[in-house]
Amino acid sequence: MPASPLCAPSGWAHPNWNGLVYPQLRPPGFHRLAYLARHFDLVEIDASRHAPLRPEISRLWLRKAGPATTFTALLSRRFTEERDLDPAAVREFKDGLWPLLRAGRLGCLLMEFPRAFRFTRENRDFLIALRRTFHEFPLAAEMRHGSWMLDEALGALMDYRIGFCNLDQAPWTRAMPPAAIVTSGIGYVRLHGRGPGYLYSPAELEEWRVRIERVAAHTNACYVVTTNTDRGKSVVNALELQALLGRWNGLAPGELARHYPDRFAALAPVSRQTSERWRLCG
Repeated sequence: MPASPLCAPSGWAHPNWNGLVYPQLRPPGFHRLAYLARHFDLVEIDASRHAPLRPEISRLWLRKAGPATTFTALLSRRFTEERDLDPAAVREFKDGLWPLLRAGRLGCLLMEFPRAFRFTRENRDFLIALRRTFHEFPLAAEMRHGSWMLDEALGALMDYRIGFCNLDQAPWTRAMPPAAIVTSGIGYVRLHGRGPGYLYSPAELEEWRVRIERVAAHTNACYVVTTNTDRGKSVVNALELQALLGRWNGLAPGELARHYPDRFAALAPVSRQTSERWRLCG
C-alpha cells in the first residue's frame, strides 16, 4: 500500500522555541514532547546523533508522545563520521532504541553523512558495514554529495534495503539537488532551509508536495522532516506541509500562530477543505 506521509520538525528541545512554539507560562506537568505530539504524529529524535539514548528515556518518550506517534532517530555521528564501530558503543546505542523498536514505534534510523562522503568503493563498503552492524533496524541514508545519485550508488542502496533521503538545502552548496528518489520501502525527505533563518514559501512547499507524493506512492512509509528550526520556522513549514498533504488537524501553537499571522491565515481555507478551521493551542 502507498504510504501516507508523516510530517514533523526535527527534534523538540530547541531553546529558542520557548515562548514561541511552547507557552511561556507552562502548567504543572508540561512536557514539550507531549505538547508537540498534539500537532504531529511523527517525531525525529535529533539528540541521538550526539549521544546514545538511555532506555528509560525512550520509554518515557513513548508514554509522553502517545500511541499514535511514530519515531525516527539519527544514527550517532560516532558511527557515520568518526567511523568508530566499537562493539560496546554499538551495543549501548542499540540499547537506547530497543524500547522504541519493540513497541513497533521506530520508523527508521537515519544515517546522516557529511558532504565530503562521496560515492567511492571505500565508502560503499563502509555503508555496507553500517547496514550489517545495525541490521535489526530499518535504515535510510542522507547523502549530501551528488555522486550518490549515480546508478551504481543507487543500486547499492537498493541491494541493501537502505532508503534514500531526498534533501532540500542551500543552492550554493552545489551538492545533492532536490529529487524524489526511492531505493527501499522507506521514503525520507528532509528540508534544511536555503540559508540561515530560512522560511520556505508556500510555492516552494508546493513543489515539494509533488515530490513527497511521488515518494509516498512507491513506499510503505514516508517521513518528511523540516530542520530549519530557528524561531520555530520548521514547525510553521511542517504544519503547512501537513495542510498541503491533507493531514493537518487544524491545531496551531498559539504564540507561533500570532508570530506568523499571514502564514496561518493562509492555511485557514486549506484547513476547511481538509479537516477543520485552525485554532490556537495554549
